[in-house]
Amino acid sequence: AERAGEVSPDGMQRLLRRADWDVDGVRDDVRDYVIEHLGDSQAVLIGDETGFIKKGRRSAGVQRQYSGTAGRTENCQIGTFLAYASQHGHALIDRELYLPESWTDDRDRCRAAGIPEQVQFATKPRQLIAMLARAIDAGVPFGWVTADEVYGQAGYLRDWLENHDAAYVLAIRSVDLVTTTDQDRVAARQVIAALPARAWRRLSVGAGAHGPREYDWARIPIRTDWRAGRGHWLMARRSLTRNSKGEYEIAYYRCYGPRRSTLVDLAWVAGSRWHVEECFQQGKNEAGLDHYQVRSWRAWYAHVTLSMLALAWLAAARAVAAKGESEPATRA
Repeated sequence: AERAGEVSPDGMQRLLRRADWDVDGVRDDVRDYVIEHLGDSQAVLIGDETGFIKKGRRSAGVQRQYSGTAGRTENCQIGTFLAYASQHGHALIDRELYLPESWTDDRDRCRAAGIPEQVQFATKPRQLIAMLARAIDAGVPFGWVTADEVYGQAGYLRDWLENHDAAYVLAIRSVDLVTTTDQDRVAARQVIAALPARAWRRLSVGAGAHGPREYDWARIPIRTDWRAGRGHWLMARRSLTRNSKGEYEIAYYRCYGPRRSTLVDLAWVAGSRWHVEECFQQGKNEAGLDHYQVRSWRAWYAHVTLSMLALAWLAAARAVAAKGESEPATRA
């Protein structure tokens, strides 16, 4: 409001809280705009969440809960997001506000925050399924889906993706059980620990803040119920150096995709997950994603959607600049 030359924030608050515009319609326009400029058949859809530190208890969805952003339990809201990453750039294309059961079990509290009666508790993987369904229904071009272990350990999410023949690389916990080709149910870490040294391959999956992100990678086929042309693998990423306990740090992934997929392909998809972290950082630093003073359900979605629009324009601007054009196309 100050930047716009207004004497008070009332007009901007009205835009977010009560003005008559279709928030979800703009969300869909943002998605279409991103696809127009960044679309690619081998793009990766990335699910993740980020925290918004808040005071009090009246803001929709707020409570003391773990925030990966803060790295600890804080009084905060949690937003679940879907990012789109391709060779042309990356941006956020969908969002959901996570409501803990302490909220959905208290309908009076929900009504006070403007939360619709039909909104019920949904886990973060369920929210990701809803966003992925919207993307698929809209014909968004993509080749893979990836997310961290919050989502990867949800069997119903993996089943949903396979039912829609959506290839994925999802992080899982070391103790999660996988079905080997011998039909045994074994913890992921045990399967990987049994691999010979020659199974590991050193790969870089992109540039990090301190140079190429190099790790040792390995994979092994799992399950026997492979569909025609499709395969299942357990993959691991191992640090190059040992930690203070003298151990290598290992991340584990369940993978499903084209049978011809190589280790490099799967590692590249896993590495693509970092783009959503870049989206959060850029969104908060450059597009005001977490700079809001609203409490209601609708206002949160309105603010976040407009911030996603600003971030999408920045991503498009970088993409057209890389092509030698002057500025991204805009819509009325």
